[in-house]
Amino acid sequence: MEQITSPAAQVIFALIPIVGITIGGVVIFFALLWAHHERKQRIASGEKPKLNYNFKAATLLIGLLLTGIGAMLSLFFALFAGISPTLLGGLIPFTIGICLLLFYRLYDWKNESRTADN
Repeated sequence: MEQITSPAAQVIFALIPIVGITIGGVVIFFALLWAHHERKQRIASGEKPKLNYNFKAATLLIGLLLTGIGAMLSLFFALFAGISPTLLGGLIPFTIGICLLLFYRLYDWKNESRTADN
């Protein structure tokens, strides 16, 4: 059987996801570190830091993204690999996305007890 790629190319292809995940982790770490230092400086200057995070929009966005990604991965794996454990790679994000969309729909956002003063 003829080999399509050289062993060196296979090693490089194997390293691409590792490098991508590492760089993404480093970026997230420094973004969190930056936010932490910013929050510390605001507290030191006497300003009360506010939590201005829109949980409703975040839940909807994450739910839609996970549902779409999961549906496409499930379809792809079902077509190319058939019914196998590989299909879980698409069904897990699909299920999480559906659960987040159900949470968005069923949660009582109007009677939320959190306020800006807490």
